[in-house]
Amino acid sequence: MKAIILAAGQGNRLRPLTNEVPKCMVLLNGKPLIDIIIERFKKNGISDIVVIGGYKFDVLKEHLSGSNVKVYFAENYEKSNMVTTLFSCENELNDDVIVSYSDIVYTFDNLEKLINSEANIATIVDKNWEKLWRFRMDNPLDDAESLILSEENNILELGKKTKDYARIQAQYIGLTKFKKNVLPEIISFYKSMNKFADYDGKTYQNMYMTTFLQHLINAGNPIKGVIVHGGWIEVDTIEDLNKYESNKFYNGVF
Repeated sequence: MKAIILAAGQGNRLRPLTNEVPKCMVLLNGKPLIDIIIERFKKNGISDIVVIGGYKFDVLKEHLSGSNVKVYFAENYEKSNMVTTLFSCENELNDDVIVSYSDIVYTFDNLEKLINSEANIATIVDKNWEKLWRFRMDNPLDDAESLILSEENNILELGKKTKDYARIQAQYIGLTKFKKNVLPEIISFYKSMNKFADYDGKTYQNMYMTTFLQHLINAGNPIKGVIVHGGWIEVDTIEDLNKYESNKFYNGVF
């Protein structure tokens, strides 16, 4: 099993902290986010780790030198999004793989739950999401997205804007596992998608990961929701960092 960490983002909402470093190197509790994530994987027995960078790539590459981590450059990072970044390293999609965003931090236990999932495709979903959203913002519905589960906890819908709490049974966090046996089909599916279609208001190159996962579901590929209750945080804005640091709200991840 390997880990692929998507770390090409610029982190515009974290400026000026990202003027000289990529978003994944912003400090949380005194440590770069990327270091915390890599530590989580290594302590869960995953040593085959790939980081795909973009913005301030040379800074990231130098930071990770000597860490026994493979580092790739996403050439079109300025004009694309995480799905394009992931498939830019198609050659690394050759084993069971956990794909992680680089602006999230999660507990060892949550990662272990995902590692132990037997589903071909599985993603962490947080049933206690509202606690984190209310800590970060006044109105969770301004940012939270839909996520609807079947009785078997397969995802039926995710990633849609909604003003209805009933349509948010949990929240996607950006941590997904793909089994090796389904990756050739997933790669083929991605390549076969209409390059000129609208993807939830985005182009093919800029589609959100949730959009891609929804298209996989619609095409008959079940995605299991691995249920957690907190145990993770997202660092997306200066306000997030200020609130975490000033209130020491780390949701159990430290």
